[in-house]
Amino acid sequence: MVQGVRQFRDQYWERGEPGRETPAALTKQLYQLWLVGLLLKLIGSSWDVSWHFKWLRDDLAPPHLINTVGTVIVVGLTLFHTFTGYGGDKPTIRLMQVGCGIFLVALPIDIINHRINGLDITSWSGSHALLYLGTAVMLAGAIRGWMKYFPEGNARTFGLVALWFFFLENVWFPNQHQEYGVRALQAYDDGKAEAEPILLQFAADQLGVPVGREAVVHFALPIADWVYPVWGLVAAALVLVIARRTIGRRWAATAVAAGYVAYRCLIWPLLAGIDFPKSAVPLFLILVAVAVDAAHAVKMPTPAAAVLGSAAVTTVGYVGIWFQQEYLWGPPISFSSAAVTAVLLAVLWTVGDMVVHRPRTQLFASGPKLGQLR
Repeated sequence: MVQGVRQFRDQYWERGEPGRETPAALTKQLYQLWLVGLLLKLIGSSWDVSWHFKWLRDDLAPPHLINTVGTVIVVGLTLFHTFTGYGGDKPTIRLMQVGCGIFLVALPIDIINHRINGLDITSWSGSHALLYLGTAVMLAGAIRGWMKYFPEGNARTFGLVALWFFFLENVWFPNQHQEYGVRALQAYDDGKAEAEPILLQFAADQLGVPVGREAVVHFALPIADWVYPVWGLVAAALVLVIARRTIGRRWAATAVAAGYVAYRCLIWPLLAGIDFPKSAVPLFLILVAVAVDAAHAVKMPTPAAAVLGSAAVTTVGYVGIWFQQEYLWGPPISFSSAAVTAVLLAVLWTVGDMVVHRPRTQLFASGPKLGQLR
């Protein structure tokens, strides 16, 4: 392995300008490593959110270490792209650099935040938002680079689906707080609390109340009920719309969402098997993706597609959440927020289409134009 690293260094480690001609074999190696790094970040973050519903925070907890290995790989790849110019033009590498920069700045901020404020179990804190933002920007760079440089073929399509899967997971990640929280509260009410006594005591001490249901509700479900559906459906639908158009295949959005839901259905039983808290799974996201794909299957003027698509996403999203609440597990939501969700999504969808159709504004400009992929 060491010999292989040396050969790779001697062959490719040389200063170059962004956009230089890159051998196909090197392109595949670089972007496959991106998938490996992102997969490790995914596994670490998935375990991390469950960990925080069981134990007090620990900087050197196993999920943090796994996430760190993935981050090191991603940062190392960004440095390689930057120094050699291989595998990325200026916009691609700039996105990777900015994303990694935001993420690395957010890490110490998050640590300081925990030192000052103690238990910060909610996924919706400012320092966590910076982590999501940094990941989203670096993923945008990876997606753009994959589209521009990865050779044509089934592997190219599979990789794009995988990268949009990671993007969707990153966008949805803060909503996992409510998905874990609703089951944490249920477990406590059933007399089978999944959180360790030290975590329950810490949460109660922060409120200045005895250990009990009030403290559990405070750390399990402190987020306003409108946040879950408004953020989740608007952000997820926009991600799926862009994924559908950049992948350029029928049912591409459904494939991305189904992959994410399948992953969530797999990871929580594995975590539960090693005695970590369980979560609700957003099964309704598959219906949301089907609505997005259906909106692209019928040729309509842009505003009409956005309005009808948004109405369909909102309808199946809220009905899906209600169904899960009734028959499976689903976080509490404000159903009156449906109008806000529909209007906000329609506006952003329409504005996005208008921006994409303007010349020289396509972030992922490569191959078929986004506006042409219906």
